[in-house]
Amino acid sequence: MSTPPDAEKQRILNRLRRLEGQVRGLHKMVDEGRNCQDILTLLTGVKSALNATGDAIFEEYIARCQQAEQPIPSSEIIKVVRLLR
Repeated sequence: MSTPPDAEKQRILNRLRRLEGQVRGLHKMVDEGRNCQDILTLLTGVKSALNATGDAIFEEYIARCQQAEQPIPSSEIIKVVRLLR
């Protein structure tokens, strides 16, 4: 059973909102001159969350391509895959 498009969209938007908060926190830590190890720890988490969000967006894109009346050419999908590398 697949997830309804609106539910998946909401999940992606929630991930992006969390990322925004993490980036704001990172900005604040740098601005305050916080410990480098703490900054790098948060930065690692932000990078991981961003990659996971990108993967979720990509999966949704592929799912929609498969359901489209006019399938998206494989060359377009390959372009997207290359962007994610």
